Amino acid sequence: MSVHTTSRAVRLESFGGPEVLHVREVPAPQAGPGQIRVRVTAAGLNPMDWFMTSDADTATRFGLSLPSGFGTDYAGVVDQTGDGVTGFATGDRVFGGALSRAVADYVVIDVAGSIAAGGDAHHTPDGVDDRTAATLAIAGCTAAAALAVVGPGPGDTLLVGGAAGGVGVFTVQLARLAGARVIGTGSAASAEALRALGVEPVVYGDGLADRLRALAPDGITVAIDLYGADAVHAAREVGVPDERITTIAAQIDGITPSNGANAAPGAVDEIARLVAAGRLRVPIAASFPVEQIRAAVELQAGRHVHGKVVVDL
Repeated sequence: MSVHTTSRAVRLESFGGPEVLHVREVPAPQAGPGQIRVRVTAAGLNPMDWFMTSDADTATRFGLSLPSGFGTDYAGVVDQTGDGVTGFATGDRVFGGALSRAVADYVVIDVAGSIAAGGDAHHTPDGVDDRTAATLAIAGCTAAAALAVVGPGPGDTLLVGGAAGGVGVFTVQLARLAGARVIGTGSAASAEALRALGVEPVVYGDGLADRLRALAPDGITVAIDLYGADAVHAAREVGVPDERITTIAAQIDGITPSNGANAAPGAVDEIARLVAAGRLRVPIAASFPVEQIRAAVELQAGRHVHGKVVVDL
């Protein structure tokens, strides 16, 4: 096996917008006891990536310090295993999350860790390519956690605010698989993308509650707001009880927020199995070489992209 002493990684020497992202040559990290090293082939971007690194106060809240890496979702191949590692071998295809250090040639993962501490790794099923696998960890955990809070099923009509975004594409499909009718808010431009996922689109903004009454005269029973609070207010207006509403980005009195860190163990592996079986589709909106990391983040941060943005390494 070739021994790489240096490798590429996206580095921040200060916190801020896309302009502070640089591709740097760094020493290749080595796997220690209980760790695997992954040769990363693809890294999926999420809003949290640039939110966490946007300013020093936010970064500190997430435990980040300078110089910092960037990106959390990764997929690739195990190329080193440390002492005591079981369940993973050199050559295994894996995916997972490593908080703010995934956009790099190599990422070292604690096999017993979590996304926030040490990273986590899952086996990539046959039939799931690396670009797709690199989109699953954060959005999949977030969607699974939100659905677990409100539990939509057959007989439910679910409103999803921000349905066309990166977390939305998972949330709406998992809810449909659970038997719910799904109405999703988005821009007029996202209507076709939502229909393709089995969602009835509705335009967000003023008058949302009236549009919902017209679409669902029998009522809406559950709501998940993936963007802010507008879908929560509309859901309350049409009579959804607070205990069947959740948010991922806003804190609202009376509403239980959801957090991907609380996703059930195995949730992401189940999502990967659904992708492999062709039952869950992940739209990849765009992919960029790592040298174009700033353009990739700018596209994703514009919040108008339908599906996921992936960086190739």
